[in-house]
Amino acid sequence: MIAKRVIFSGRVQGVGFRYTTREIATGFDVVGAVRNLPDGTVELEIMGEPDEVEAYLAEITEESPVAHFIKEVQIEKIALLENARGFRITR
Repeated sequence: MIAKRVIFSGRVQGVGFRYTTREIATGFDVVGAVRNLPDGTVELEIMGEPDEVEAYLAEITEESPVAHFIKEVQIEKIALLENARGFRITR
């Protein structure tokens, strides 16, 4: 298992970005959360097997309906998410 924090910048708020990431998550064996940040970026914390996490992120950044809104992606490894279940949108 791995966990990552991903910061998406660009026109990623107000375009259904968080809802799209949640919908995409249903097709992968991942858990996590996504939220808007005050600076206009979107933060995603995701956990799963490495191949599932990578495939999920590739789907968002390359093939999703919101991919063209993304200008920059920053990814860092983080500690495993404790008690994470499902995928949720937080504030």
